[in-house]
Amino acid sequence: MRITQYKGPFEVIHQLDRVCFPSDYAVKESGLWWIAWQGGKPVAYAGLKPSHQWSDAGYLCRVGVIPEFRGKGIQKKLLLKRIEMCKDLGYSYVLTDTRRNPASENSLISCGFKLYLPQNPWAFKDSNYWFKDIK
Repeated sequence: MRITQYKGPFEVIHQLDRVCFPSDYAVKESGLWWIAWQGGKPVAYAGLKPSHQWSDAGYLCRVGVIPEFRGKGIQKKLLLKRIEMCKDLGYSYVLTDTRRNPASENSLISCGFKLYLPQNPWAFKDSNYWFKDIK
């Protein structure tokens, strides 16, 4: 398994997103992106953007692992890569949200994320919001 920061062409991220979330296609092309590769094949992706909620935070904007590679710890490896980048960028916190996704929530919890309720929730009514202090 190899994880690389990805700069394009962006169609690879779009293709992965369509496989991972066929009814919820939502990737935007801004931010920093990583792809996990297995034998030269892209099997997962993840994004990071500056938070629009907090000035000193990164926002984990999207992650997906293709079905046949789920349950192998790839999402957690992508999570750790993005946390490291947040530290490199000088952020104090990392934020994200989940929606009906226990696997993602368990990865977040195992990496030290805590639930919180933002003053201005930005996602769906049934979303959970997460933060991690990385100072």
